[in-house]
Amino acid sequence: MQEGWQENEEKPGRARLAWALTGSGHDFMECLELMRGIGMMDVFLSKAAAEVIFMYTRDRKPFPDTIRLIRDTTASAAPVGRFYHGWYHTLVVAPATSNTVAKCVAGISDTLVTNVYAQAGKCRIPSIVYACDTRPVMDTMAPDGMVRLWPRRIDLENTERLRGFEATTVVESMAALEAAVAARLAMVGPAASPAP
Repeated sequence: MQEGWQENEEKPGRARLAWALTGSGHDFMECLELMRGIGMMDVFLSKAAAEVIFMYTRDRKPFPDTIRLIRDTTASAAPVGRFYHGWYHTLVVAPATSNTVAKCVAGISDTLVTNVYAQAGKCRIPSIVYACDTRPVMDTMAPDGMVRLWPRRIDLENTERLRGFEATTVVESMAALEAAVAARLAMVGPAASPAP
């Protein structure tokens, strides 16, 4: 895993997948497994996600070396400039908290994750969002085991509103996330597909 970003870093020869992690624990470990299977990508890690990783896994190096990790360390979210210059073919936001979804729907981009979503949209880069609050009653994994949650009406409404955003695919399950990511990687070409 490579960490950090540098302003003068050289653009990769081929556009990469960008993945933004939020502080949601819903299918968090499954998302990490999917990311490991894909390999080459840049991961935009929110401050909350940096905390959640260690709640769900004791692994201090949860990503392979082919993943470049970009942490939420600048007030202006400076790394989003890469979206302007063709570094990425797709953004995945998974899992996405209700807070992140609400901010995206309201056009608020005051975190690294909401900022990369906004910039991907402005650059017409397709986004796949795995929204966590999609049903009136949900079972989800917390750090100490399964819990039952009842998403609020506003959470469900925000997820529905996000579906109407241009260049955005909202998925509701790991199976749907895997299928959407695989379809997108197949569309952009074999160099972007997971290694065997």
